[in-house]
Amino acid sequence: MTSKAGPSRDILRFTTHRHLRQRILLSILSGKSIRVDGIRSDDVQVGLRDYEVNLLRLAEKVTNGSTIEISVTGTSFLFHPGLLPGGNYTHTCHIGRSLGYYLELLIPLAPFCKKPFEINLYGVTGEEGRDMTVDMIRTVTLPHLHTFGVTDGLELQIKKRGSAPLGGGQAVFKCPVVRSLKTVQFLEKGKIRKIRGVAYSTRVSPQFANRMVESARSILNRYIPDIYLITDVYKGDDSGKSPGYGLTLLSQSTTSALHASETLSIPNQTQTPEDIALNAARQLLEEISKGGCVDSKHQWLVSLFMALGKEDVSKVRMGLLTAHTVQFYRDMLEFFGVKYKLTENSSTGEVDVSCIGIGYSNVNKSMA
Repeated sequence: MTSKAGPSRDILRFTTHRHLRQRILLSILSGKSIRVDGIRSDDVQVGLRDYEVNLLRLAEKVTNGSTIEISVTGTSFLFHPGLLPGGNYTHTCHIGRSLGYYLELLIPLAPFCKKPFEINLYGVTGEEGRDMTVDMIRTVTLPHLHTFGVTDGLELQIKKRGSAPLGGGQAVFKCPVVRSLKTVQFLEKGKIRKIRGVAYSTRVSPQFANRMVESARSILNRYIPDIYLITDVYKGDDSGKSPGYGLTLLSQSTTSALHASETLSIPNQTQTPEDIALNAARQLLEEISKGGCVDSKHQWLVSLFMALGKEDVSKVRMGLLTAHTVQFYRDMLEFFGVKYKLTENSSTGEVDVSCIGIGYSNVNKSMA
């Protein structure tokens, strides 16, 4: 697989600011250059937002030899990807988006570096309704990587919490390198065996976390006895610059299928901890009811790793496919020529997704 784009015919063209991260990610993995035009050209504030420019700078930082050319107005940019050397990095994320926004780009890239990857990220650790919080990534995203054989040394440490809007949090992500990914057959979703959760609070009364745990239990205890919710209260400098609280819940089945939900407080809105917890608990039940072996926020990640696996058939049962996942499948066809076979179960609405891996091997590692 070539690392440098050749003539202009190798440049893939896209429009709009949507799905920006996944296109940068696929560009780096495939080695194909991309040009994105028409970025918010109809808005009052045209062009790339500060957090998107920050993301491009992060992509440039963790790769070797990438070039980014952004137009004067910021409505288009050209990105030539480089190689992934790995090693240690530090990055201050823009507080317009939480750390999850940046980690979703880094997590799929990290296993394909030359050396083990480690990065210190500073910013907002969680924000309601936009990106996954660091807790969701630690407890749900990383176990999804274990399925594909990325295990030893994979961790995300939350050193400091930082609620929106001012942030002040810190997280450390570490990932080992792998030569290639395992193929996966995951069609049995099993029965829900246990529910785990983290209630966290920063710069508010520590009692808020306990109140969230009690309220979440009031709903979840009706279904299953094995519920363990911990409180994670940060004090002093470790609690960032803004007050906030939230709850992340995940359920694990007998076959280790994970489903998760989370709700956080919104700055300058009056919400009781009870409202937050009841909302999170109901969202978890709704997520479980969608079925499948994969949480809906992680469909794209599992699909990507299925396609990058060995040249064999991977098959995973998923719940109802999200619009984001469908667009991701279209982009995978553009970048890698991978087609996914979707078989829908008409009675449950679940979808069996299967594809043949392209045998993507870590060329960086073999050079080392």
